[in-house]
Amino acid sequence: MSESASLYPAKPVRKKKRHLVRRIILWLVFLLVLTFGGLYAYSRLKSEYTITYDSYSASRGSISNSLSFSGSLQLVTSSTYSNASSATVRSIYVTEGESVSSGKRLMRLSNGETVKAEFNGTVNTISVEEGDEVQPNTSLIQVADFSRLKTTIRIDEYDIASVHVGDSCTVTATAAEKSYTSTISSINYISSSQGNVAYYTGTVYIDVQPGDSIYPGMQVTVTVPQEQAEDVVILKMDALSFTNENTAFVYRLDADGSTMIETPVTVGVSNGNYVEIKEGLSEGDEVFAVAKTETVSAMTSIFSSMFGGQQINNRDRNTQRNNNWNNTNRSNGYGNGTGGRGGN
Repeated sequence: MSESASLYPAKPVRKKKRHLVRRIILWLVFLLVLTFGGLYAYSRLKSEYTITYDSYSASRGSISNSLSFSGSLQLVTSSTYSNASSATVRSIYVTEGESVSSGKRLMRLSNGETVKAEFNGTVNTISVEEGDEVQPNTSLIQVADFSRLKTTIRIDEYDIASVHVGDSCTVTATAAEKSYTSTISSINYISSSQGNVAYYTGTVYIDVQPGDSIYPGMQVTVTVPQEQAEDVVILKMDALSFTNENTAFVYRLDADGSTMIETPVTVGVSNGNYVEIKEGLSEGDEVFAVAKTETVSAMTSIFSSMFGGQQINNRDRNTQRNNNWNNTNRSNGYGNGTGGRGGN
């Protein structure tokens, strides 16, 4: 047995062990390099982040907000006259575009019919000529009152509590850039729905003066004033920051001018651009808001999600708080209503 066993010598296990140890050492070195490289990159990336601030100044002025709704102008009174039986058009007493008063004779037919205006208005169209033979119920002439127009507006369920019959409003014809003072004449509280939102219909009338060139079909904006504050401290909305509880604050420099501190403020009327500051600031106070987080290398953007997320997320959370605050306070006039909230 010993002689036959000697014919097959043992395998060189030492060489394999040395190769395995070498591989382990190489992996350890690689991991150390990767770790130190990551730590170095992390420290570099952290140092390259810079939080910058925009400065704002509180001032004194007046501020108001309003709800805005879109609509189009419609005729209130118009009539198209027709004949009762077959006849010939004998006489036409008016021309298109002519102003007529109630009771004015417009046309005479051979069967004895006389067409008269039933209200003050303007001859809009004449569909026949003298001598024409007309069958029963033929449209002969149309008279419309262009001095009294109306528009209907859709008020969604979020704004309906803020709009009432009798509220003052301004109707602005977009193309003609003419405005008319009016009131909300009526509101239909039986809603119609679009998607998950209920809408209610309001009606507004305007009186158009001769020469205004305002006609049915023109698009208009109806603006309903809401809140107003005069001679108050106001601040640009971008200067506000918000806590997790959606309370507003601003950043101010401490007495040494070296550290930003949070200063709570109490807000009032807002028009979406500026806001009234009831407490916390005085006219002329300088405040700050985080502008953005900047980096100075393209490499930073690659690793920012890994190493720089905290600062970026803080900014994102503040933006979300701002949006939440607007949504929470829209009924108080702070946010943008569905109808479109604006102001001065």
